[in-house]
Amino acid sequence: MSLPAAPTGVLLMTYGSPSSPDDVERYLTAVRGGRAPSQDLLAEFRRRYEVIGGSPLIERTGAQAAALEVRLGRGWLVRPGMRFSEPSIESSLRDLTEAGVERVAAIILSPQYSPLLMGGYERALAAARTSFGERAPTVGIADAWYREPALLAAVGARIRDGLTALGPLEGRTVPVLLTAHSLPRHVAEREPGYLEQLSESARLVANVAGLTPDQWTFCWQSAGHEPGEWMSPDFADLMPLLARAGHDRVLVAPIQFLADHLEILYDVDIGARAQAEAAGLRFARITSLNDDPGLIDALAAVAQATLAVPA
Repeated sequence: MSLPAAPTGVLLMTYGSPSSPDDVERYLTAVRGGRAPSQDLLAEFRRRYEVIGGSPLIERTGAQAAALEVRLGRGWLVRPGMRFSEPSIESSLRDLTEAGVERVAAIILSPQYSPLLMGGYERALAAARTSFGERAPTVGIADAWYREPALLAAVGARIRDGLTALGPLEGRTVPVLLTAHSLPRHVAEREPGYLEQLSESARLVANVAGLTPDQWTFCWQSAGHEPGEWMSPDFADLMPLLARAGHDRVLVAPIQFLADHLEILYDVDIGARAQAEAAGLRFARITSLNDDPGLIDALAAVAQATLAVPA
């Protein structure tokens, strides 16, 4: 009599978020590599989280994990793992290990990949596996997956829906701003391959969405509070330029963020909206993918490819 096969694991990894207003200082300190935020920065981020009612990112990632486990079917276990919050990468990997998992596909919930920017996930996984000793499962870390057809189709559909929601426009196209999280320029200059991934992501999404070449612009959002030059153009800088060019509306489409969190609910929904309306533009953004079936299909393909499991 043969023993049942060990389940296969998937770990969906992202940053995490504060669990409460009192947790914001701990969270920001962890994100900043152990450097405590100034009191002004702490107060500003507490205000932002309060305005949006707290970040739903952990809940959204849990929903993605649950949907992916259903999509992959029997023999698969999927868990969310946060770098700076609970459930942490270590605790979720331990949960998979204790469930008998011997192989894990670890997927960073950013479709583009940079060793410099995302090496912290690899270090967290390595530290967790070391602490588990001989029980540690084999872990395969997914590479960049922004070309996944199901992902592109899902984002393209969101863009078409967003343009429809803005209403008909005779004789002109609606400008679409395809955004990624900004970077300090000195960091970006060390990662030209990552920048090309972001640019290619924008081109692929625009093509799937049916946007004309003059209709979309790749730009940056959510520049940080560290000194020095950040990448440009920022979407705030483009709003008045669009208005001066004769446009009266704009659609913002984040192509790097897969779920609602602070950078969507505050930076886009509040910050970018205010900037657009100040320039006289009617504003909309695409609905976040969250647990959209297309995203779940893409994640399933990534998990299977990472472990070389037949679809």
